[in-house]
Amino acid sequence: MKGKILVVALALISALPMQAQDKFVSIKYGDMDQWVTRRIHESAIIGGKTKQLYEVGPTQEVDGNTAYVNMGGSPWGTSNVMAKVVGIVKTNTSVYPERRGSGYCARLETHIESVKVLGMVNITVLASGSMFLGDIKEPITSTKSGEEALNSGIRFTGRPKAVRFDYKVKMSGELNRIRQTGFSKKEVVQGKDRAIAVCFLQKRTEDANGNIIAKRVGTMAVSFDQTQDWQNGATFEIMYGDITHNSKYDASLMGLGVGNYHARNSHGESKLIQEVGWAAADEQPTHMILQFTSSFGGAFIGSPGNTIWLDNVGLVYCCLLYTSPSPRD
Repeated sequence: MKGKILVVALALISALPMQAQDKFVSIKYGDMDQWVTRRIHESAIIGGKTKQLYEVGPTQEVDGNTAYVNMGGSPWGTSNVMAKVVGIVKTNTSVYPERRGSGYCARLETHIESVKVLGMVNITVLASGSMFLGDIKEPITSTKSGEEALNSGIRFTGRPKAVRFDYKVKMSGELNRIRQTGFSKKEVVQGKDRAIAVCFLQKRTEDANGNIIAKRVGTMAVSFDQTQDWQNGATFEIMYGDITHNSKYDASLMGLGVGNYHARNSHGESKLIQEVGWAAADEQPTHMILQFTSSFGGAFIGSPGNTIWLDNVGLVYCCLLYTSPSPRD
């Protein structure tokens, strides 16, 4: 009897009309309302100033020149780092908390960072503001080790339909970008700067030599090249499988290997993530890369003044809801 009742109940449910409704799931600390404030004491030889670095995580203050490790289970890393080059401690801050309404948002901006010590060091670099899921290993020991210090992406097995966030953009107004690495002359890079947002879902494996091999499961990438006021709840689709024939495909933002992302393997070694192909559209990912950057083109390239603000970052999932017939039906 119970079996018959169950069959009847399932039949009745299956006969009900279904309605798709989006479900928004915030990424931990994605509301940008909590920040760790670090106080780093730069070396006396470059002025001995105490600088503040900000990290997305539980609200607290940390005083001292200690390497930062993500706190409170925060999945977020930033381009705010402590460097120690030839014994000199220097900081870079290009991501800031900023008041928005009753809470906070994140401000990412591109700027020039310099350190000059007569006879020892003379470094001037362009630094863009960046936030990403992952972490960074401090201290940075040279301008060449920055990307290798990044651990890009977190473990993730979901299949969201989109990325959603609030944003505001202010462009520098420059017609071209510059490239300034710290040890070479400033170069002009053709093309207007852009702020970018990227989400790559990957299925990663590791070979016998510790190399990280990945297939791309899902892709979302968008750029912003116009000054805009706050756009709330902006939603950007994640496309699955091989998207090279999709009309929305932009190889400069979405191509395999774009970004030269590094991650740490199972031995704790930094490795370039080798994206070797497109996964099947129904594949389940193992990792998610999500990054926001105030400039486009790679390390040390951009336009000082380019700025993007971010708030309420999360993922959108599709839910099927059963709905009762309207009383009018």
